[in-house]
Amino acid sequence: MKIFALFLAVAVFLAVAKGHAEDAAEPNEPNIGDIMAHQQQRHIKLWFAGHGGNWPLADFEIDKLRDGFDDVNRLIGGDTVNKTVGAALIALEKAVEAKDREAFARSFDDLSAGCNACHRMLDHAFIAIQRPTAQPFADQSFAPQK
Repeated sequence: MKIFALFLAVAVFLAVAKGHAEDAAEPNEPNIGDIMAHQQQRHIKLWFAGHGGNWPLADFEIDKLRDGFDDVNRLIGGDTVNKTVGAALIALEKAVEAKDREAFARSFDDLSAGCNACHRMLDHAFIAIQRPTAQPFADQSFAPQK
């Protein structure tokens, strides 16, 4: 009886360990909320980078926003995000390339409007994006680097 109990305990332990190993092998898939929290940070950083004329940082943030929007599209299916913000991202890229602050500001506002349109389409109109009014990243300089 003791040998059977020991055998049963070892079998249960191995089954549980195998289950944990399989769980660990699967990548941790972020949820849309996690992705969108990062998107909001990138949106804020993009504004301060472009507004301050730090074009390499603005370009970097646009690329990261595009990556995040691609992830959201993949998770929700379809092309919803690209339909609402795709044109604004292209316009932002052109404004950054031209180092045109006025075009940047217009395109940034178009991006924000596209975000809000997407939120409305997905029944999340209570999430309203706008130009940031304060810089929450006190540890980062948004001035162009020499």
